[in-house]
Amino acid sequence: MYNKIDSNENEAVIQYKDGTFKVIRPGTYVICAITGQRIPLQKLCYWNVDRQVPYADSKSSLEAERRAGTIVD
Repeated sequence: MYNKIDSNENEAVIQYKDGTFKVIRPGTYVICAITGQRIPLQKLCYWNVDRQVPYADSKSSLEAERRAGTIVD
């Protein structure tokens, strides 16, 4: 049977650490906690260690901090 989903593209499970991360389950991407967009692992630069979530970019990271109440405009 033909599968339209590329089996080479799976969501990774990551343990986020200070300045690095550990791959728990191999995959090619993670999902941004704010935008919902796929982030290829080779482009993953932003995450929150305490919340254990990734962000697509600095803007998404800043928005997460605003929503959490750690930054007030």
